[in-house]
Amino acid sequence: MRIGPLIANPVNRHISVTASSIATVDELAEGRTLLGLGIGDTAVRLAGLRPARVRELEEATRLARALLRGEAVEVGARAPARLPHARPVPVWIAAGGPRMLRAAGRVADGVFIRVGTSPANLEAAVAAVRAGAAEARRDPGEVALGVVFHTVLVEDAERALRIGRSMAAGYYEYSPTLFEAPGLRWDGPPVEELQQHVSPDFHHTPDLEGAGRLLEFLPPAAAEAFCLHGDADAVSQQLIEVLRALPVFEIVVLHPVPDPVHEAPGAPADYMGLVAREVLPRARAALGGPAG
Repeated sequence: MRIGPLIANPVNRHISVTASSIATVDELAEGRTLLGLGIGDTAVRLAGLRPARVRELEEATRLARALLRGEAVEVGARAPARLPHARPVPVWIAAGGPRMLRAAGRVADGVFIRVGTSPANLEAAVAAVRAGAAEARRDPGEVALGVVFHTVLVEDAERALRIGRSMAAGYYEYSPTLFEAPGLRWDGPPVEELQQHVSPDFHHTPDLEGAGRLLEFLPPAAAEAFCLHGDADAVSQQLIEVLRALPVFEIVVLHPVPDPVHEAPGAPADYMGLVAREVLPRARAALGGPAG
């Protein structure tokens, strides 16, 4: 079992401090740690800050990797920064946009791809990572691949679909082009208009089901293209189908998406048990290997 943040960012906290912290954790975890980095997005917007740009995250990743290798790094201080307790912790980037995916391929040890569950979007994302690695004259096979699937583990199929629509809108509001490859259209009010009714966004609003009611114009295919949703049987089957279509991922993260307004099987205390007892064993049996 590996542990680490999914995800830290270089905006809320200087990357040298983050690298130092994860090195300490790795000492305790005896080499089972990884450092996940991203632009910050909601975490920094809620603090009134700007998410990191592609080049800023790329540079932060280079700096973190160098520090974790024990190298001295210039950070603009009186003396170069160096970690006296450096540990070889792999640094991963969580990415969804094509520019960030290519940057991750250039500089990261691994990439958590976050573009939903559409095989077309996933294939394009993997290609972007590999293209970035080639740009940097790296062997694309040396860049590990992981994937993050928003997972709406809810018994009520209609409720799961409503929350699934909110997941689709959450991708659309930041990356509208992700609707293109799955052949989806946004045939409703402008997303900017709907954003006035959700806070902070469609992925993180406290009332995910209520947000989904604003999105009845989205077809069920939209939810299917951007999350796993339904009861344990449905989620297991969806997961198996996606991983069979693209069996390249070393780490699969089933990101829980409960509706905090109501108690449900998707609530965190129940989610982990359901995944461990019902979803992962089925995936392992169908795919012929570990899934988790």
